[in-house]
Amino acid sequence: MTLSWKLPGFFPISKPEAKPIVIEDDCFFLMGYNQALIRPDIDWIKLEFERTKVYWMSWAAKTKVQTQYQKEIIRSSLVLKLLTYQKTGAILAAATTSIPETIGDVRNWDYRFCWIRDASMTITTLARLGHFNVAKRFLQFILDIVPYKDEEIQILYPIDHRGRVAERELSWLEGYEKSKPVRIGNAAVDQKQNDIYGVLLDVIYNSLMIFHSSMNGKEDIWTVVRTLARHVKNNWKKLDSSIWEFRTEEKHFTFSKILCWVAMDRAARIAHFFSKKDDAAFFVKIRDEIKKNILAKGYDPNNKTLTQFYGGTSMDAANLLAEQYGFLSYKDPIYINTVLKTHKELCREGLMYRYRTSDDFGVPKSSFTVCTFWMIKSLYLIGRQEQAVEMFENVLKHSNHVGLFSEDMDFSSKRLLGNFPQGYSHIALIDTALTISNSPGWIRQTDHFSP
Repeated sequence: MTLSWKLPGFFPISKPEAKPIVIEDDCFFLMGYNQALIRPDIDWIKLEFERTKVYWMSWAAKTKVQTQYQKEIIRSSLVLKLLTYQKTGAILAAATTSIPETIGDVRNWDYRFCWIRDASMTITTLARLGHFNVAKRFLQFILDIVPYKDEEIQILYPIDHRGRVAERELSWLEGYEKSKPVRIGNAAVDQKQNDIYGVLLDVIYNSLMIFHSSMNGKEDIWTVVRTLARHVKNNWKKLDSSIWEFRTEEKHFTFSKILCWVAMDRAARIAHFFSKKDDAAFFVKIRDEIKKNILAKGYDPNNKTLTQFYGGTSMDAANLLAEQYGFLSYKDPIYINTVLKTHKELCREGLMYRYRTSDDFGVPKSSFTVCTFWMIKSLYLIGRQEQAVEMFENVLKHSNHVGLFSEDMDFSSKRLLGNFPQGYSHIALIDTALTISNSPGWIRQTDHFSP
């Protein structure tokens, strides 16, 4: 066997000529964080290799899914599992930093952290597929990081949940295809994003429904729920940076308000679960006030759609999740109109923009993969089923050779861009695949709750 070994090209001296390495016997390369105490032999390595295969085959076999997209769903589930840090329960948004959203652009971010929003959505998906241990570990991660009083909650954390995450630029690095700057850390940690309360309370509520008979620490959970509900009560009327993390301008983003509605709805359900009727009634009152506010100010009466922010008319793909979280039914004319107008304004060549309004770095140039899957699901739910399936089949063709997706995609070439693999993209792929497969019990209908 002959391998050609090429050294990286960032040495200050001339690049050495690539030379073949001839491998005549079985060998191994062992890499670890800690200093090795015992030198393994080839037999031990072969045993570990077989044990590793058995572990992953057993894990994949637990995935509860029967659909024509089973291969894609299992692959995506494995991605989500591989992005989890078992020691603490944290889940990475992606495994890389500073791979640009557009080649040569400055939208280069470090995603090697646990975003509360992304991780919560991951847990909801994996739990519904039958992977309950991952969900339990993440719930413990949440209990460890959410303060019991009124301290600020970060939107992202290091995987060991210690400290903050300062952003730095590494000016001496050239960047991926000369796309500068290369960043480590993420300044979004200092932002106010009010939607995180909704996703947190949603995952806590779902966990209670799944694990209620075996879950310990219910008193701790109730304390966290009251803390998060208090944050929403005090903050839902305030400006924020939204799910898309605008860096210099805060607004009344409609999606953030919708998730504040979700937060109070789930807090009310949890209060009812714990027989806290007065708390449930109080949370419902705030929930209904938030919805009334959204439909008055985050609604365009001319187009009869939800808008990106209060007082505006632009569209935001995040509002497609209004149905998933139970804010609007897929039969609601407002939701149907929002889906159709969002498709008209944000879809290009079968792929979706997040939004088309100018932000801190200009107008976005690439598609955002998760939004494409959100659109496919939404089209399917409102009755555009053939269109949705065709769109989904086309998107699947643009994965890499082992079925993985990154954060972004070029509209014309369909080249994968952005950090990779992106957990958010694979969460939405699973959800969309099972929705358009009419998987039994998958489409979650959130009934109107009143205590």
